[in-house]
Amino acid sequence: MTCTYVYAAAGPAARCYRESLHTSQPWQRPMEFLARSMISLQDSNTTVPTAPTVVELEKVLFGGKRFGNPVDEVWPNLFIGDLSVANDRYKIWKMGITHILNAAHGKTHCQGSHDFYGSNVDYYGVPADDSPTFDLSHYFLPSANYIKDALSMPGARVFVHCAVGVSRSASLVLAYLMIHHRYTLLEAINKVKEHRWIFPNRGFLKQLHHFSKRKTEINYFLLNKVLKCSFFIICAQQ
Repeated sequence: MTCTYVYAAAGPAARCYRESLHTSQPWQRPMEFLARSMISLQDSNTTVPTAPTVVELEKVLFGGKRFGNPVDEVWPNLFIGDLSVANDRYKIWKMGITHILNAAHGKTHCQGSHDFYGSNVDYYGVPADDSPTFDLSHYFLPSANYIKDALSMPGARVFVHCAVGVSRSASLVLAYLMIHHRYTLLEAINKVKEHRWIFPNRGFLKQLHHFSKRKTEINYFLLNKVLKCSFFIICAQQ
């Protein structure tokens, strides 16, 4: 996880690395990469890139088409949809869905179960309220891991839904793209919006924004530590 996230957050350091690959002395590349990376980070005061505010993200979400299909494929073999699709077992079968993540699980929301879908469909329920005060962030990582593990199976097709398919389910898919595909929140939103209109409520958007910000800050902190430790190790070996 560290290597994946740190490289994604490297910014100037990653550019230095790519440039260092063209040096005529291969044995100098690690040293050059580390030295130039540290200089780049010092020049920028290791500041974390400014992310769009929640209000700015809402403007992005509000743009483009609004509402559309009951279900859309937003990532290869990953679908977001509404309750009408979730309740249609024939449609689920016709789509070839193998895994269902219900982001509105519960008697007062969207009742789903293994019994309803049968043994050919794996079911995972998240009992979330579509309320700005509901803490959905507790489910970001478990849901992202569920989607990742499901899609790693040959022939898997994952359907993530809530009641309308624009807030709860969309938030969990955005978290998946951020966690397992190193997307920023803005990049994840734009990727999903290419295929479906989504609009997480402000509370969920704030939680995603905070999660994205913390992940980036941790990445930059780890990058500093990795570069400094590696620099001293290589210096000692010269």
